Amino acid sequence: PIRWQTCRFDELDVPTLYAVLQLRAQVFVVEQACVFQDIDGLDPQAVHLMGWSDGGLQAYARCFPAGVTFAEASIGRVVTQPAARGGGWGHRLIAQAQQVVAERWGRQPVRIGAQAHLQHFYAAHGFVDTGRPYVEDGIDHLEMLWTPS
Repeated sequence: PIRWQTCRFDELDVPTLYAVLQLRAQVFVVEQACVFQDIDGLDPQAVHLMGWSDGGLQAYARCFPAGVTFAEASIGRVVTQPAARGGGWGHRLIAQAQQVVAERWGRQPVRIGAQAHLQHFYAAHGFVDTGRPYVEDGIDHLEMLWTPS
């Protein structure tokens, strides 16, 4: 079973923040061999979504209201534990993040900066490539937009 938790930055206790930063560094810095500034100053403006199971953090994403990272609401730093991959964690995480945005700020368009190789993953959740490719930290990205129907 998954226990979903959302917190504002000032609600994160030290062990939870440590688990979040450890997972983000494990995947975004070490696994992807990408030297970049993960602690980017945006964490205080995010709602942090965490999926817990088996006593540990298995999935994580940041959710933002419109006007912080894009004109639209946004989801970022989407990550799952490497050992949890292939079990649907990523799909449940995106669905939960979309729900968090709708609950916190109303049902509205959501823009993401997706790694290009994950285009089909996000498309399965209704995100559409907006035709604005870019390179960030040496990795090809796409801006993708989800629009409520």
